[in-house]
Amino acid sequence: MPDHAPETGFPGPASPATATAEYRIEDLAHHSGATVRTIRAYQDRGLLPKPERRGRANVYRDTHLSRLRQIAALLDRGYTLASIKELLEAWNTGRGLRGVLGLVAEVDGPWSDEETGRISRAELREAFGGTTDDAAIEDAVGLGVLVRLPSSPDQFLVPSPQELAVAAELHAAGVPLLAISGHLRELRTHVEHIAARFLHFTTEHVFLQYLDHPPTDEEAEEAAALVRRLRPLAQQTVDAELARAMRTLATRFLRDHLGDAAPSAAAALEPPVEAPAETPVDRTAATDEVPAEQVRLPARTVRSVRALVGPENVAAFIAAAADREVSARTMDALLPGG
Repeated sequence: MPDHAPETGFPGPASPATATAEYRIEDLAHHSGATVRTIRAYQDRGLLPKPERRGRANVYRDTHLSRLRQIAALLDRGYTLASIKELLEAWNTGRGLRGVLGLVAEVDGPWSDEETGRISRAELREAFGGTTDDAAIEDAVGLGVLVRLPSSPDQFLVPSPQELAVAAELHAAGVPLLAISGHLRELRTHVEHIAARFLHFTTEHVFLQYLDHPPTDEEAEEAAALVRRLRPLAQQTVDAELARAMRTLATRFLRDHLGDAAPSAAAALEPPVEAPAETPVDRTAATDEVPAEQVRLPARTVRSVRALVGPENVAAFIAAAADREVSARTMDALLPGG
């Protein structure tokens, strides 16, 4: 086993020169935070070296304490005991853990430059229009938008001040607080799906070569550097695609809702329909061809025609319909009493 600690904030084994402390299993449990039962289970799984047998007593050293702290740190980062055993075995065979733990620290680090903040209950009340809604606060705590501080009951940690600011703006615009939290739950489902797709995509094409075997220190460091390079790409891609989708869908939404209530305003959103040059404006008054003229029509009319004949036939259909109406009126004028 290497006699140096990984340079990642994880405790490593003590060097032989300093490994002088000796512990009974109860003392080891006290210093490590693990229970006696857990320590014995780790020994049975091969995660913890066997103690030195001295008479009837088992003697543990600083190397055991360091190993227990390493296991606890990896468990906190979501590793299973089986995967931890593989990592530790790799370390024992001389491949090291320094690079792997560096990669873990890189992935586990912040994925945003945003800094956390704090807010008091009184500041929350002011930010949300002077109202106090205990149910909404509990909802925000459950979602992690607010984090209680046990030492200060009226203070909250705010992991994302930007997210809280968005909620305040929506509430000021008239959206109920519980509706905002419900929307956030739905949004998270979609965003987590996007994040999972991005991870699968980058793993398949970039990171699989580092993850299909216990990586060496050099491979893990190379993978960590790639994480640093690729980390902003997910947010940049989502930002660009969200902007594109909002522009497209918001324009369509506005057309749908303003078409009936304000035809003149909706018409400005539609491209002008150009009548064919050969379409006569008035067969009774003109014998020469009339130049093409652009005519703005209500969005509702254009949508209806498009649905009926398809987008490529809109102009021809409207011109034919206008020609037919003009001809009908001409025939009416020629009838007796017209």
